[in-house]
Amino acid sequence: MMAPWSRVSFTVLDILLVALIIYEVLVMIRGTRAAPMLAGLAAVAVAFYLARIGELVTLNWLVSHLVPYVVFALIVVFQAEIRHVLSDVGRKVSFLRGSATEGDSYDDIVLAANLFSQHQTGALIVIEREIGLRTYVESGVAMDARLSYDLLATIFRPSAPLHDGAVIIQKDRLAAAACFLPLSMNPVLSTQMGTRHRAGIGITEETDAIAVIVSEESGAISVAVGGKIERDLTVEQLRERLSSELRRYMSPVALPTVVAQSDDSDEGEETPLRAGAQISADEDGDPDTERPL
Repeated sequence: MMAPWSRVSFTVLDILLVALIIYEVLVMIRGTRAAPMLAGLAAVAVAFYLARIGELVTLNWLVSHLVPYVVFALIVVFQAEIRHVLSDVGRKVSFLRGSATEGDSYDDIVLAANLFSQHQTGALIVIEREIGLRTYVESGVAMDARLSYDLLATIFRPSAPLHDGAVIIQKDRLAAAACFLPLSMNPVLSTQMGTRHRAGIGITEETDAIAVIVSEESGAISVAVGGKIERDLTVEQLRERLSSELRRYMSPVALPTVVAQSDDSDEGEETPLRAGAQISADEDGDPDTERPL
C-alpha cells in the first residue's frame, strides 16, 4: 500500500521541482536579451522537429551532426545569463553569509550620509524592504550597480547629472538614481520641510521602505519610516535606526574626520563633493528648500 503512494509522491515532487526550475529561469531571463534569443531557439527546434516528422533526409542529417555542438554554442551565446543565474543561486544558498555582506553595504549609506552632512549636500536614499519599488525605479535612471560609499558620493555630487531625485537601494544593489517619488500631502508636516523631505515621507507612506534624507540647507540627517520622520540624527543614531529597522547588526566603523585647512593651504584644493561645483541653495533663504524630485 505504501509503495504506490510513495511513487506518486516522488513523481509529484519531481514535476514540481522541474516546474520551479523552469519558472525561475524564465523569471531571470525576462526583460534581458536572452528572452528573444530563447524564443528564436525554440522556433528553430520546432522547425527541426517538424522536419524530422516530415522525413526530410538532408535536413535530418544536418541536424544530427550539429546537435553535439549546440550545447557549446548555447554556453557561448548565453554566458552572461548563465553567470547571472549561478550568481543568484549562490546568493540564495549562502543567505546567512549574504546577510553580513548586506550589512557591510548598508553601512556605506551611513558613511555617505556622514559625508553629505559635513558638506551640506542634499541627498535622498530609499531602501526597499518587502514591498517592491519597481514603479519608482523605472522612473529614474537604471544602474543595477553594487552599493558602495564611493558610488553614492559620486551620484550626489552637486555637479553630477544624477544628483537630483532619489536613489533606490534593493538589497545590496543600487537599482536606480534620479528617481521621482510621491510627495506627502500630510497637512501636519512642518512648512519648513522642503520637497526632498516630503518625498522621503511620501514613499514611506505608500510602502514599507526606509528613507534616509540629508538636508541641503542645514546638513541635518533624517530618517523616514511608516510616514513618520525623525530629524537631526547623529551618525551613530542613524546606524542604530537602520540596524533596528533592517533587523541586522551593523558593526560600527571609523568615520572620516574633517581636516581643517590652514590659511597657507592651497586654495585650489577641493573636497570630494565640491570639486568643480558649488552646493546649490535656494536664493530666498527658506530653510531646507530643494529642487523637486
